[in-house]
Amino acid sequence: MTKNADQILEIVRTSTEHLSAEQIYLCLKEANKGVAMATVYNNLAYLYQEGLIRKISVEGYPDRYDNIRRHDHLVCRCCGRLSDIWLDDLTAQLQKQTDVPILSYDLKISYLCEDCMKKKDINGKDNIL
Repeated sequence: MTKNADQILEIVRTSTEHLSAEQIYLCLKEANKGVAMATVYNNLAYLYQEGLIRKISVEGYPDRYDNIRRHDHLVCRCCGRLSDIWLDDLTAQLQKQTDVPILSYDLKISYLCEDCMKKKDINGKDNIL
């Protein structure tokens, strides 16, 4: 693994947020002023393909990256905020219902975050979605 890939992996593993490629680039740039955005994208693709990080895609938002520790996500339907949630592992149950080996799954539960619920209450609108 290259030095940049190793640094990117460390950034993703230690972050308490779900970082976009741009956010990772800004973190990496602090340690390596000469790094290019293409380097970040290439290394994120490599780390994802190797199963060392997770890529979380939410429609309408840039992909975000996360550690591979087993967990699921809450996704605010209004603002796209991602939050970790730890539910029981469903792999065995899903495997019983399919005829193919399950490598992993990505459960994203849609909800309205507290901030968006407050906006809904303030604006008096029922359809902020």
